[in-house]
Amino acid sequence: MTGDVQAPAKWPDALLAWYFVVVWGAGFLATKIGLQHAAPFTFLTLRYAFGVACLLLILAVVRPAWPRAPRTLAHLLIAGLLMHAIQLGGSHYAQYLGLSAGITALILSAQPLLTAGIASRWMGERLAPAQWTGVAVGLLGVALVVWHKIDSRALHAAGLAAVGIGLAGVTAGTLYQRAFCPHVDLWSGAFLQFAVSLLVLAPLAWRVEGLRVDWSWALPAAIAFLVIGASILAVNALHTLMRRGQATRVTSIFYLTPIVAVVLEYLLYGEVPSVTSAIGIAVTCAGVALVARRAPVRGATR
Repeated sequence: MTGDVQAPAKWPDALLAWYFVVVWGAGFLATKIGLQHAAPFTFLTLRYAFGVACLLLILAVVRPAWPRAPRTLAHLLIAGLLMHAIQLGGSHYAQYLGLSAGITALILSAQPLLTAGIASRWMGERLAPAQWTGVAVGLLGVALVVWHKIDSRALHAAGLAAVGIGLAGVTAGTLYQRAFCPHVDLWSGAFLQFAVSLLVLAPLAWRVEGLRVDWSWALPAAIAFLVIGASILAVNALHTLMRRGQATRVTSIFYLTPIVAVVLEYLLYGEVPSVTSAIGIAVTCAGVALVARRAPVRGATR
């Protein structure tokens, strides 16, 4: 029979996507807690030191394959520095310098728009007009969601530069790993990327911040959540999705993470979302739906 056939959705991929969205959104709050007890480079140094320790235990059980070619190893380490050291170093330092959470979230949420442009221009991905519309609509929705948190008085050049560096890092790192490290084992890859990020961030934490830490139970709790839930499991989920689908479609789920942060703030701190935020949630979901929509395959038979 001839007609328009819609490819069936894969429920494991949907579960991975929703796991990523929930954990990544909750990570905004965990990071906010962690930065109250340690400066950004110090906080990230503790985070990746704990991550390396966790992955050593996992590697002892899983015994994954390691990259053998020096070129593959070099690509993996570059991708890791972009996604971990540069992305988180930039975004954390922006908040540490006083850039509001709303502005930080809004700028970082431009990643799908950048990904769409890069993937369309250099990676051979072709988006339908509805998907391009979805990218723009999703960004508009995020702006509405976080509008009540945007404080124009907190705008300053250093903070904007830091979060811009973070945005460039996560966009370039995600695409770089997909292009040059598509078959690297995710467990051994994560260990190597954590290790190289630790080697870069630890000297910065010592030289710039003096490795000062205000120890409290909240700090290790935030680090444990961010390392196990976000840096290990959520990032692996993202890379798994990137290997199975279009870069733009996958990264469009980043638009949903500020929504999770708003909902969790309401549940934990009683911060009621504004009407504008509620409208933004609906607009964002519509944008993601447009981007994720698969174009029908014409002329297929069954």
